[in-house]
Amino acid sequence: MNWIILIIAGLCEVGFTFCLGKAKSVDGLAWWLWIGGFVLFSILSMTLLAKATQSLPVGTAYPVWTGIGAVGTVLVGIFFFNEPTTFWRLFFITTLIISIVGLKML
Repeated sequence: MNWIILIIAGLCEVGFTFCLGKAKSVDGLAWWLWIGGFVLFSILSMTLLAKATQSLPVGTAYPVWTGIGAVGTVLVGIFFFNEPTTFWRLFFITTLIISIVGLKML
């Protein structure tokens, strides 16, 4: 169950980076709403990470959490913010995913 909590925490990290990306392109009330989403996802992500580390080793949980966030954020950037998709970018994201899976398997 704690692995599921950790995965949700990582997805919340992706959520707060998405909100941050959207906030930079708007102003006024829309900016405040996106920043509100950023704060909400940040608190949720950190809380779930703390919950997951009650039974998972911090040395495993934290890298998995940041890895999910990093991979998810790059994919959000590619699909929603028109960031470049290059061979090397995809190569290193793939190696990051392999590393996350390797940590979970240990």
